[in-house]
Amino acid sequence: MKFTTLAALVGLGLATFAPAHAADITGAGATFPFPVYSKWAEAYRKDSGMGLNYQSIGSGGGIKQIQAKTVDFGATDAPLKGPALEKDGLVQFPTVMGGVVTVVNIAGVEPGKLKLTGEVIAEIYAGKIAKWSDPKIAKLNEGLKLPEANITPVYRSDASGTTNIFTTYLSQASESWKKEFGAATTVSWPVGQGGKGNEGVTATVKQVPNAIGYVESAYAKQNKLSHTLIQNKAGKFPQPDDKAFQAAAASADWKSAPGFGISLTDQAGDGAWPITAATFILVHKDPTDPAKAADVLKFFDWAYKNGDKLATDLDYVPLPDAVVGQIHDAWKEIKGKDGKPVFNM
Repeated sequence: MKFTTLAALVGLGLATFAPAHAADITGAGATFPFPVYSKWAEAYRKDSGMGLNYQSIGSGGGIKQIQAKTVDFGATDAPLKGPALEKDGLVQFPTVMGGVVTVVNIAGVEPGKLKLTGEVIAEIYAGKIAKWSDPKIAKLNEGLKLPEANITPVYRSDASGTTNIFTTYLSQASESWKKEFGAATTVSWPVGQGGKGNEGVTATVKQVPNAIGYVESAYAKQNKLSHTLIQNKAGKFPQPDDKAFQAAAASADWKSAPGFGISLTDQAGDGAWPITAATFILVHKDPTDPAKAADVLKFFDWAYKNGDKLATDLDYVPLPDAVVGQIHDAWKEIKGKDGKPVFNM
């Protein structure tokens, strides 16, 4: 029997898929984890025969769909807070960690050569720095030839957890940004042009000369985009890789927020990437279809046990074993009509 599975179509920017077979798991939401969910889905189908149909529509869409119970799970990069989880009867848990990177399309500028700070990025997206030749950028990049060209900032046009992560960081790096725009899944961008999903931002940056955008690091890697370096809290410029994301999460207290909804941006440490984040899954505590909820948890349990290499190959960071244990405990809240947990270890 053939099952519809999540296609590895990141580079093509395709975000929706054919209707799922009745036995498939269905999910929708964040584009941030789409590359790794794609790899996991392909491997899981080979192991179990179970398919995954996932719509990469953005965190806002994923939250709406799980609230409406039109999917088996929702996915978000902007974790819901305790009251929202309680209101909708949801259990939230992280799957992997990764980084948001700024990417540019500047002729002659190779990946990892251009240096920026959070303050400079905030001024670019606020329209206060308009050219790549601006003295503030030149000072950070002595010896790097930059054009006398207008900058086109590219942003997410949809409700986006990636935007929430990015603007949370900008609000930490720039008091001016915090006051004028703040941190949210959508903000009132004063300049630039939008793209839908990480896929849309990726495509727009590739098409528009002298553009800058922000995407999950796997999109930059898979699409061979030129990432920039960003100065961290310690004043260093680490490369955005799994070691830098691990460094940012090294001292994270996952129990400090309901649904594991902690922030990993602007963390201390010489090697910490400043825009690091976890991505999250949402499942109903009292699912309409307990068997399907159990299938969702089986998939993610398989991923925790078997998906680490697939994740690290894409520069995502697997969760620490201790956190996975805490997640398994949280799953006990997801119960069937008999009042018993739908998933048993």
